[in-house]
Amino acid sequence: MSEKIIMTSEDIRRSLARITHEIIERNKTTESMVLIGMRTRGVPLAQRLAANMQRFEGFAVPVGALDIGPYRDDIPNQKMPQNSPHTEIPVNIEDQAVILVDDVLYTGRSTRAAMDALIDLGRPKSVQLAVLVDRGHRELPIRPDYVGRNIPSSRDEQIRVRLVEVDGTDEVVIIRSDDDTARRPAC
Repeated sequence: MSEKIIMTSEDIRRSLARITHEIIERNKTTESMVLIGMRTRGVPLAQRLAANMQRFEGFAVPVGALDIGPYRDDIPNQKMPQNSPHTEIPVNIEDQAVILVDDVLYTGRSTRAAMDALIDLGRPKSVQLAVLVDRGHRELPIRPDYVGRNIPSSRDEQIRVRLVEVDGTDEVVIIRSDDDTARRPAC
């Protein structure tokens, strides 16, 4: 396996600053807005976006954490509680602009599960999706509203987001198996 850094700490910081400005511009205000991070790495990203909004607009935006485990369709039909103890939403989402935050958008299945979970919590005014990385390969018709970086990748590759809050460092890496690298023609 070989890995290559494709976003540095500074790249992540700049991407989140840009996404913050785009969210504010599209929504015209940070009032009636809640940022909800998808566990695990979406939560610190949502917290960073909220800190940017506080710095840029002087308004504190509530931040929540959403556990999509009970809503995933790739886990065999188990008796899983619909209300996860790992979901922490500090405000009622009724009539709020919910900004759903995730680290990597791939097939769209996690986002679909997150939207199912949100609807069980109430009826938001809107749901918008912010992702740090969009790697393509959608299986569902889901498109992010805000993207830090589009990183086309093959299905054989992995994109990993590492954040200080979870992993001790800020970076995005692409991981290729050595067999995959050997089969690729030199460019």
